[in-house]
Amino acid sequence: MVRAPADCTFCQIVAGSLAAPVVLESEPSLAFLDHRPVFPGHVLLVPRQHYETLADLPAEMLQPFFGDAQLMARAVEQAMEAEGTFVAMNNRVSQSVPHLHVHIVPRRKKDGLRGFFWPRQKYESPEEMERVRESILQAVRQLR
Repeated sequence: MVRAPADCTFCQIVAGSLAAPVVLESEPSLAFLDHRPVFPGHVLLVPRQHYETLADLPAEMLQPFFGDAQLMARAVEQAMEAEGTFVAMNNRVSQSVPHLHVHIVPRRKKDGLRGFFWPRQKYESPEEMERVRESILQAVRQLR
């Protein structure tokens, strides 16, 4: 484990000192809506402890963390009535926050997402974000 820098945004979210629209809380992980989603329902899954990259994640954390990633992929697809999901992570290069995180993005055929160009958008309103959050939370509860 890498010592968490005091300014790590994701560590602040995990600690509760920075608000985020949470959709999953488990022992190893926390998942929340990305504030600038590729598509509504774009979730970020982070380990509660600070690890910068996948290579830093201890072997004993692989199953519980990626078990949560699998759960979130199912929940996002179900909640957003998507045809599938795009699940990805960056390690250092293009990693906007240096804390391991998995992107779970709802996908539909012909949705315009091409390759690794991710045009970001904002939720239309806080109410839309809350509707999306509630829908994903409900799917998580059903799938657990």
